[in-house]
Amino acid sequence: MTPAELRERLAAPWRHGEHADLRGVTCEGRLDLSGLEVAGFDLTGARFPDGIDAQGARFLGLSWLREVRFGGLADFSGAVFLNDARFEGARFDREARFSGAEFRGIGRFDGARFEAGTDFSGAVGYGNCSLAQVSMQGPASFRDSEWLGGLWCQDAALPADTDLTETQVHGRLWLRGARQGNGALKPGAFGMSFGYSYT
Repeated sequence: MTPAELRERLAAPWRHGEHADLRGVTCEGRLDLSGLEVAGFDLTGARFPDGIDAQGARFLGLSWLREVRFGGLADFSGAVFLNDARFEGARFDREARFSGAEFRGIGRFDGARFEAGTDFSGAVGYGNCSLAQVSMQGPASFRDSEWLGGLWCQDAALPADTDLTETQVHGRLWLRGARQGNGALKPGAFGMSFGYSYT
């Protein structure tokens, strides 16, 4: 599917309870969704060899990107997910940018692989956010991010120099089995944690 064809499907008017079934598609070029209002979709198993530009996009419905593979830069900087954003099992071969993004439903990244840098700086999660069993390589930043619905990091593997400066977690902080470099990821690594921490 060409980027223009895929963009047209995703830019259709959003209707509650409806979504575009685009499972398993391959986008034949870099997809540009920057600044776009995006209807609900299921892109489970899709391939983006040249990556995606979704800077400032507003995802109005369900955003299912489970087991998606991004071969190029995946830029979701400043994007707003108004419903659930599901990235379970996604693989980011190049840098993944979620700086300044808002997750107003759940943000679920369970089992995702970040191979070349991750930026969640300034991101805000209003619902439950999960990084269970994620693997991150390269620079990783959560600087100034805020997780109002808690943060679940069961068995997550973060780089030793992950920047957690001024990261705020409200609600449950689950760190059982989580690692930062060769050591355990501890509540004290975060800027502020206001709820219960489970280690």
